[in-house]
Amino acid sequence: MSFSTLDRSGQSGDVIAMVPEQKLHQIQSRFAFLEAKLADASAGDDFAALSKEYSDLREVVGKIERYQSLVSEIEDTQAMLTDPEMKALAEEELPELKEALPRVERDLQLSLLPKDDADDRSAIIEIRAGTGGDEAALFAADLFRMYQRFAERSGWKMEVVEEAETELGGYREIIANIKGKGVFARLKFESGVHRVQRVPSTESGGRVHTSAATVAVLPEAEEVDIDIPATDIRIDTMRASGAGGQHVNTTDSAVRITHIPSGIVVTSSEKSQHQNRAIAMQVLRTKLYDQKRREADEARSAERKGQVGSGDRSERIRTYNFPQGRLTDHRINLTLYKLDQVMQGDLDEVIDALIADDQANRLAEMNP
Repeated sequence: MSFSTLDRSGQSGDVIAMVPEQKLHQIQSRFAFLEAKLADASAGDDFAALSKEYSDLREVVGKIERYQSLVSEIEDTQAMLTDPEMKALAEEELPELKEALPRVERDLQLSLLPKDDADDRSAIIEIRAGTGGDEAALFAADLFRMYQRFAERSGWKMEVVEEAETELGGYREIIANIKGKGVFARLKFESGVHRVQRVPSTESGGRVHTSAATVAVLPEAEEVDIDIPATDIRIDTMRASGAGGQHVNTTDSAVRITHIPSGIVVTSSEKSQHQNRAIAMQVLRTKLYDQKRREADEARSAERKGQVGSGDRSERIRTYNFPQGRLTDHRINLTLYKLDQVMQGDLDEVIDALIADDQANRLAEMNP
């Protein structure tokens, strides 16, 4: 059976199907090879890597089989139209089968899109006050609580790594680690400039002010991703200082690590100096890993310019208008009048729309 002779109406013809038959056969052959290899005791040291690849392909192969089965069923049902005894049954079943084909095909195509190796990882989120003074710092704190609530709703664990709190309870900067499967996949489109329009608590005249905060979401790095020679870093132990902060005046164990080649500086102010060093090294690895990923992405930036996955952190991506209860994501022209719910961590509708837009753009690239 050929999967390249079924056109979009379900009739036989010369139109090439959206899903390339050769690619499907290659995936199925690779899956069969992995299955046989894993059943053989000779897999040896490669067992873990082969097992992961096999696990990743299993869902894709299931969707391939579903697609092939549906195409075969449509062809068989169309053949029944020439049989007087089966024609009525075929005419009844065929529309439902044809209707299902685009959905099954799109589901398969999405599973064939290139995977971001970082999607399954935990992430580090950095939120910093931008223009707007105290109000920007208060907005940064609101954003942090929004993501904190979203993490709770998602079953993730969120831990503050470093914070610089203002006297009014805002944050000049706050960095947190979000642990869980698929964190980066869900949050990676949050990077950018978030703008707020509202009447600040410090405003006596009732005027609406515009302020901003920046968000950066970085996939958590593992030791195997980034090798950091001891000669490339300088570690300083210091007393936590500055306004606010959860451990200020309670510890002398704050750790600052400087990566000499890049100039990147990270700090951690937990109560345990040993824990501080481990946390700071983790953040440093993550920043270097992110830098490495971004350099690789620059080679493809022209192709993906304007798409939600561009990762430009200087781009204004979203406006939170409190007087109108409105949230607008400027990248995909999405407007929701449910700002209160969003600030309580109800981000799924926004995130799902961003992911869907990114998938649509990548499907368009795959099928020009």
